[in-house]
Amino acid sequence: MAGNRDNDLTEHERHAQGPKGAQPAARFVNVTESVDERLKKSTIGLVTLEDFQKTKEEIEEEKRREAAKTAADKISAAKKAKKDKKKKRVMLSFADDEEGSETPAEDAPSPKRKKLLKNPEVDTSFLPDREREAQERAEREELRQKWLAEQERIKNEVIEITYSYWDGSGHRKTVECKKGDDIAAFLAKCRAQVPELRGTSVDNMMYIKEDLIIPHHYTFYDFIVNKARGKSGPLFNFDVHDDVRLISDATREKDESHAGKVVERSWYNRFKHIFPASRWEVYDPDKDYGSYKIA
Repeated sequence: MAGNRDNDLTEHERHAQGPKGAQPAARFVNVTESVDERLKKSTIGLVTLEDFQKTKEEIEEEKRREAAKTAADKISAAKKAKKDKKKKRVMLSFADDEEGSETPAEDAPSPKRKKLLKNPEVDTSFLPDREREAQERAEREELRQKWLAEQERIKNEVIEITYSYWDGSGHRKTVECKKGDDIAAFLAKCRAQVPELRGTSVDNMMYIKEDLIIPHHYTFYDFIVNKARGKSGPLFNFDVHDDVRLISDATREKDESHAGKVVERSWYNRFKHIFPASRWEVYDPDKDYGSYKIA
């Protein structure tokens, strides 16, 4: 057993020393000698091979821990040195700024900056201006209110409308309406004037103006404001002329108009294939009826 222990010790020393003639690295000499010495001291006297190997493993494990701790300490020291270096560089930068600020003005005179002046002739209307925008909104609202008030005034104006109750022949009458009245209100007044219509509802009455059948929901104001035209004359004039003819200037037309016809719907359905009912059609505000004249 002692012989085996000596052989293991000799083998361990041979591996630790490396090949014959080779010089071990200087940085590992002290550590190797320290481990060998500790191994010799721990195995004085007769020990079993198992105890020897156990002691050897413990010493090598301690050696590895010490090496790992040394490496960790080096990394920590390197990080600390890098951090201190960075901090020192920042402090130097601030010191340079302070030294520069303490430099007398006469050493490096800075050029005097010219004061920028505004050009009063430059158009700045495109720039946002809350006060100006608020004023413009107020002005637009004021104009809108004035326009609405003017339209209400126009709608309340009274006009005299000449019409003809038509049952195959004309029976002219006049009635007063407001410009804002619709055709249904106008027909109700006509029914009160014509005995033959008193038993007829407004829905069964029709108003024909310039060969156009005017729906009940339109108002006289609609035709007046839009200067609406019919097939044979203007829809916005309600005085009566016997005819509508072109004046000498062919590019202009007179505003003369015919008396509108008030008829019962039943009469129209019976005679719509006969003149003049055959010329009538429902008014379409989007249709251009062209230059009106009597054929």
